[in-house]
Amino acid sequence: MQPKSAKETTEPVKETPKSVKETPKSVKETPKSVKETTEPEKKMTDYYKHLSLFWTDIMHLMSSKPQALTSVGPMRAFATNSKKIAVELIEINENLVGFNQYMTEYYKQLSDTWGVAQNKVNQKSPEIPQDVEQIEAIKRVWIDIFDNDFTELFDSKKFGNNYGKLVSKELELTKHWNNISNVILQSVNLPSKEEIDEVYKEIHSLKKRVSKLELELKKEKRKNAK
Repeated sequence: MQPKSAKETTEPVKETPKSVKETPKSVKETPKSVKETTEPEKKMTDYYKHLSLFWTDIMHLMSSKPQALTSVGPMRAFATNSKKIAVELIEINENLVGFNQYMTEYYKQLSDTWGVAQNKVNQKSPEIPQDVEQIEAIKRVWIDIFDNDFTELFDSKKFGNNYGKLVSKELELTKHWNNISNVILQSVNLPSKEEIDEVYKEIHSLKKRVSKLELELKKEKRKNAK
């Protein structure tokens, strides 16, 4: 009878490694959820990057051949600069991912604050207004609550950090679009935005100088007339 009880004591011991084996399974599930959120965006960016570089390499190859249509005229310059455009587009695509994330968070913060503030208004004025005075009273309550809640939101560190990153991404996107525009304009021998701005500045400066000279000339004529 002694060996039989000994066998029974060893059976639960065998079950312990089984529960131990189950632990790494739950640990493995965490990276899987992280991968699900990042892999689609990474795959999309990598696909676009490879596709863009593939076509720009083909354009470079075509422009290097004497018999190619892009080897003469403005299209040659465009084909030569196509690599720059592809790089800018790749960076635009990467920045758009971050821009959309910050934009989504921006509207989420506004929406959440609106919902909380509206609930506060509903609690303070649950009844339907019956006259003008009650409407004005509810309006004052609405303005005070929304003003306080949104001021608190705009002063918060969370909102400031997200909004700062959103504006930064927007400026980066604008910079990349301007770079692409400059490459295209230079390819067809047209002035860039910066060059046109310089011309406008020079014209404005010349107008001021002409106006000043005209004023001095009028003063000189008045002196001579006396």
